[in-house]
Amino acid sequence: MKEVNKEGSKKNNKEFLGTFLILTTAIFSGVAIIVNKFFVAKMDPLVFTALRSLFIGVIFLVIALLVSKWDSKGNLKFKKTSWVPLLLIGIIGGGLAFWMFFSGLNLTLGIRAAFLHKTLPIYATIFAFFFLKEKITKKQIIAMSVMFIGLVLMQLSKLSFEMRIGDLLVLGATVLWAIENTISKKAMLNKESNWVVTFSRMFFGSILLIAIIFTMGDIGTLFALTAQQWLYVGISGMFLLIYVLTWYWGLKYINLSKAATILLLAPVVSLFLGMVWLGEKALPLQLIGSGLILIGSYFIIRAKSEKRS
Repeated sequence: MKEVNKEGSKKNNKEFLGTFLILTTAIFSGVAIIVNKFFVAKMDPLVFTALRSLFIGVIFLVIALLVSKWDSKGNLKFKKTSWVPLLLIGIIGGGLAFWMFFSGLNLTLGIRAAFLHKTLPIYATIFAFFFLKEKITKKQIIAMSVMFIGLVLMQLSKLSFEMRIGDLLVLGATVLWAIENTISKKAMLNKESNWVVTFSRMFFGSILLIAIIFTMGDIGTLFALTAQQWLYVGISGMFLLIYVLTWYWGLKYINLSKAATILLLAPVVSLFLGMVWLGEKALPLQLIGSGLILIGSYFIIRAKSEKRS
């Protein structure tokens, strides 16, 4: 009986830690949206992303090496899974998705791209149900639906229903991120550390982005950055570092469907900070939408991460 209680307590502690970490991710995501308004506009977004990813990838490589263990033969056990899923995590989520997203961003409006990106929980939940065997309850589906209604209300005054080629590219990038998150969660279910997964996502992704920049003939941009632009990369990179640190660490402990849906809190955080820091005014629909997102998030946060039997 004591063993059962101990196991249940350990599971609850992991659920709490994972949920707390993903909530932290959502908050930093909301803050980053405001911060990056000042930074991304001042340089090529693909170069900006590649440099941040390389910087963070190297940091997580060091962390992964430090937490790695040595076997009885004196060999460093850096990873537990094969290189294939780890490379796919970087290529799909850290490289191709960003390339498609920024290519699409040039062909559509920023507000439309931001909205389409927030549909990620839909695809992540579908993939998690079929490929990770996660249990998705009716209450969870209703809560997620309420949050999406809130998101639509927040963006309603700025959205149109005209579909553009850029929208399809952004939508494709969002699906790729959902695929990458599924592979990442699967790797961690197979006992891979979140540190190695995070390193793979950022480092291999940055290598692909730099290769794309080179192919496009923009490699000179990397060597023509001013001191101020490097500062922007560093500051924004610290926000991204905390984002990926808490995201993959939290994803290790809770279901992908739950984690991805919690991220819908980010627009609420951005709206609040915009009002406080930038003096922006919130429309009534935005406030109603924010309320619905907060209500839905309450039930999502209370959901247990379980597998289907």
